[in-house]
Amino acid sequence: MRITAVNDRGLVRLIPETRHKPPVLRGLVDSDDEAEILAELEGETSARLIAERDGSPALDRRELAYARRAHDLKLYGQSHINAAFTYTRTGGNRFNGADRGAWYCAWDVLTSAEEVGFHRTRELGYIGIYEDAARYVELLADFIGDFPDLHGAPAHPALHPDPDIGYAAGQVLAADVRRQGHRGLLYPSVRHAGGRCFVAFDPGIIQNVRPGASWQLTWTGTPEFRIEGL
Repeated sequence: MRITAVNDRGLVRLIPETRHKPPVLRGLVDSDDEAEILAELEGETSARLIAERDGSPALDRRELAYARRAHDLKLYGQSHINAAFTYTRTGGNRFNGADRGAWYCAWDVLTSAEEVGFHRTRELGYIGIYEDAARYVELLADFIGDFPDLHGAPAHPALHPDPDIGYAAGQVLAADVRRQGHRGLLYPSVRHAGGRCFVAFDPGIIQNVRPGASWQLTWTGTPEFRIEGL
């Protein structure tokens, strides 16, 4: 696999935007004080907070963003970085297993939107109702370094569009390149032709995280979705 030098700003990661919704727990209580108590209780089962406090079998707490900075020098985005590595889905994703997450991003927002939209569409398909509107906000980050690159290898099994095939192969590949000391991987988007993607295996290489624009993905009865800026 070839090695490619990266020195790029503003790679895009899309995360669900929740600012337009009331806090989930607020409707269960009558006052803000009671809501804070519930939030503290919820925190006892938060994978991110537990990992920040104790670590996990696959993630040393010293790797996380907050542990690399003095308490009075906390920067925007550190909780988002930690969440990417501590909240995982059953079976993992293309280049990470269920025990340790990763930071997925792309060089342009349309590629990121197609990637997250694919997963949302799959979820809607499980219930057979393609009616939804989901808001996302950009997290922009900078990266510098030399990384393995799957561009030019479209037949690699890790890039298979079927998650049952591509994810298994991708997780094996990711484990191998991590053992070799690599901290990230470049790859062509499987969901957006011509799109370039990057996955960071190490929280320490994610630099200068800041918020970007907001977007809405809308489904109106079919698996195809519309992407609109807000």
